Amino acid sequence: MIRSELIEKIAEENPHLYQRDVERIVNTVFNEITSAMAQGNRVELRGFGAFSVKKRDARTGRNPRTGESVEVEEKHVPFFKTGKLLRDRLNGK
Repeated sequence: MIRSELIEKIAEENPHLYQRDVERIVNTVFNEITSAMAQGNRVELRGFGAFSVKKRDARTGRNPRTGESVEVEEKHVPFFKTGKLLRDRLNGK
């Protein structure tokens, strides 16, 4: 599901809301999650999962096309851990 499909689905299930308002709500939620993660905070949505930021150390990588060694800088990457309720629903429990 992409963002526009999510907005459309929420708008269908809530006919009392305008689609532009639903779009604004969805964008605000995503922006707040992104902002919190950019500050290094963890975002937990009970029953769904938790978003956090992990640090990857610098390392020596390899260019797959040429096989040449390449230095990869340290970086921060998003990480998502599923919640128990989501895991159970995916596994049919």
